[in-house]
Amino acid sequence: MGSEVALPKWASEPCIMGIDEAGRGPVLGPMVYGCLYCAVSYQKTLSSLNFADSKTLKEEKREELFENLKAEESIGWEVDVIDPRELSAKMLKKNKINLNEISHDSAMGLVKRVLNMGVLLTEVYVDTVGDPEKYQIKLSERFPHIKFVVAKKADSLYPVVSGASIVAKVTRDRAVRDWVLDETAENMHRNFGSGYPADPATKSWLEHHKHHVFGFPTLVRFSWGTCTPYFKDIVEVLWESDKTDEEGSSTGSSKRQLKLSSVGFTGVKRKSEEIESSGKGRCKFFHARKLEQVTHF
Repeated sequence: MGSEVALPKWASEPCIMGIDEAGRGPVLGPMVYGCLYCAVSYQKTLSSLNFADSKTLKEEKREELFENLKAEESIGWEVDVIDPRELSAKMLKKNKINLNEISHDSAMGLVKRVLNMGVLLTEVYVDTVGDPEKYQIKLSERFPHIKFVVAKKADSLYPVVSGASIVAKVTRDRAVRDWVLDETAENMHRNFGSGYPADPATKSWLEHHKHHVFGFPTLVRFSWGTCTPYFKDIVEVLWESDKTDEEGSSTGSSKRQLKLSSVGFTGVKRKSEEIESSGKGRCKFFHARKLEQVTHF
């Protein structure tokens, strides 16, 4: 997604770029990173376009400004839409990736994408995630030929970041508004409010759409602590451990069972999980067929 046009002549001049995100806090929907870039010589004109922090603007105004910047030939933009399933998978995997790391990777991915398009980026302004100084060092080490300015509230300080804020916010709003629910359960509806944890409409929607076996629809970020209270009455899931785990059991029982809470996620890693994830344990499928792991051919 993005401007998706042939590279304009001004892109070969020194250019600036702003980066901001939308949807970091909600328990529903994607997180979106957006960037806006233009020639350094265009900065004064950019300031006259009345871009502002998207959070201070009404939806109608954001939509209007987004359409204006899309029509402006002297501006380019790109977005990275991070699916809620991807967010949860990264935050809950064995080697967890926290939200700050995901955010940093997305921002750096946008810089790399625009550079690969052939745009001569010389300055990049970023709304900070975490410590601004450390983040700026991280970005400068990754792209040493670019001057980075990382600041809190950058979307209200620099017009180029304000523009990126509008790109990200409008893209996320449209993504949530047009979201097609994969699930086909009865009585599902779209009255989920803002998606923020404190929103009564969002709380009500989560309560109504929780499933005692499968959890929530894919619109929901399972990794958010907001989801935990809804799992009090879930169905208990038991996984039979494999032979390797049984042999190593101090109880000597013929079979052990692993309780998996929170709809597939558990805060404490059990021995059977460690063995399975390390590759040492094998399930019945492999035992029955006498299949072994091969490392050399």
